[in-house]
Amino acid sequence: MEGDRRVGVAIDFSPCSREALKWAVDNLGVVFGVFWAALIPLREFSEPVILKKYGVKPDPETLDIANTAAAQKEIVVVLKIYWGDAREKICEAIDNIPLSSLVIGNRGLGKIKRAIMGSVSNYVVNNASCPVTVVKHLDHE
Repeated sequence: MEGDRRVGVAIDFSPCSREALKWAVDNLGVVFGVFWAALIPLREFSEPVILKKYGVKPDPETLDIANTAAAQKEIVVVLKIYWGDAREKICEAIDNIPLSSLVIGNRGLGKIKRAIMGSVSNYVVNNASCPVTVVKHLDHE
């Protein structure tokens, strides 16, 4: 796959990561030939045995977005699972895959919560070895 540009999307099956995936599919799916979700061929995520093995409970809506993108845009979608500190694992995945670009969601924490809990997206923007696009979570409530 030399020469292919790989776009990663950090997915934890939260609403903000789902929005990041939608944004990436809508805005980057046509530009890049290979689309990676940095988080097992996609079809295996629908198999209960595989899911139980990895202890993952994926959101059906997120998987539907990825499946639809793969079919309609004729792109390859690969899901990778990482355990540990999300900030460090995302940066490791960028180098290990390797990715040309990363899309990540943002929960939109306030200043106090962000100071106490830390911001994954801020850490990744400042430490990633590739360009990072942060998709802000839109609160529809």
